[in-house]
Amino acid sequence: MPLEPADFTRLYRSYAAQLLRFFARRTLQSEVAVDLVAETFARAFADRASFRGGSDSEAIAWIFGVARHQLSEYYRRGSVERRALARLGVEVGQMSELDYERVEELASLRSQRASIAVALAALSADQRRALELRVVQERPYDEVAIVLGVSEQTARARVSRALRALAQGADQEEGSELA
Repeated sequence: MPLEPADFTRLYRSYAAQLLRFFARRTLQSEVAVDLVAETFARAFADRASFRGGSDSEAIAWIFGVARHQLSEYYRRGSVERRALARLGVEVGQMSELDYERVEELASLRSQRASIAVALAALSADQRRALELRVVQERPYDEVAIVLGVSEQTARARVSRALRALAQGADQEEGSELA
């Protein structure tokens, strides 16, 4: 059964806050989370003919699938866009301080950041350094390997283990709030 425009209005009103928390907890950036919610519903609306379910629970599961794809695209294009905007000197529109606080409150970002900080502190020094080089400094794996004095495969493994540990810390925090 295709989703009608009225269905999107109802689903947005019912699930936008949950989707906002989903994005805010994964990006830790309020403005990005708000943009991704809008992009997700816009993409879902544009692709509504591909929806094959019939219930609200199937529709929201489908929309969360769209959301995961949007998040993946954000990560993929993010570093390129940030560098281009910086080179061009373009400033992106700003949210008000009240808007930031509201998103942070909805997503419990303060406790999320604390959980990630604890997980980061629990990483081995090798994993933490590999993560810093790859994620923070955005270096390719071959450079990470050279800096660390290890093979590229070992560098990839260290980054992967570090990211998995951080994700588990974040998921535990999110799971404790949903319980």
